[in-house]
Amino acid sequence: MQSLYEWDFNGLKEGDLEAITERNISEFGAGLEKPAFIWDLVNGVKSNQSYLDKIIEKTAPEWPLPQVNILDRNVLRLGIFELLYGNREEVPPKVAINEAIELAKNFGGESSRRFINGVLGTVYRGIVEQEEKQEEKVE
Repeated sequence: MQSLYEWDFNGLKEGDLEAITERNISEFGAGLEKPAFIWDLVNGVKSNQSYLDKIIEKTAPEWPLPQVNILDRNVLRLGIFELLYGNREEVPPKVAINEAIELAKNFGGESSRRFINGVLGTVYRGIVEQEEKQEEKVE
């Protein structure tokens, strides 16, 4: 989240995210067992950013993306990425949502927790509904 925040704060410049993430891992990730997990998240969010942003805009239409504070925007990108593409065995959807809410609670503004919870809850319900429709088609 820290790397995504910094990248967004500095204008989402091509090539910067990799250097920022490398620096953050070396500076704050001493003893980290699985830096691959960090890279999967960072690269996944970067690769899918425009799609993730469209989901945020659709789910929270009263908040144009540039008006969403940088921390909330990146917590949402990360949370939605985990909900859509994450390994549910490693990080179940409800855990991904709870982790995002904790990030918002610890680092965001007063309304961040509720905003993150509302958007991710809506996205998760949409995913569940879509999966149920797919199962009905198979049956």
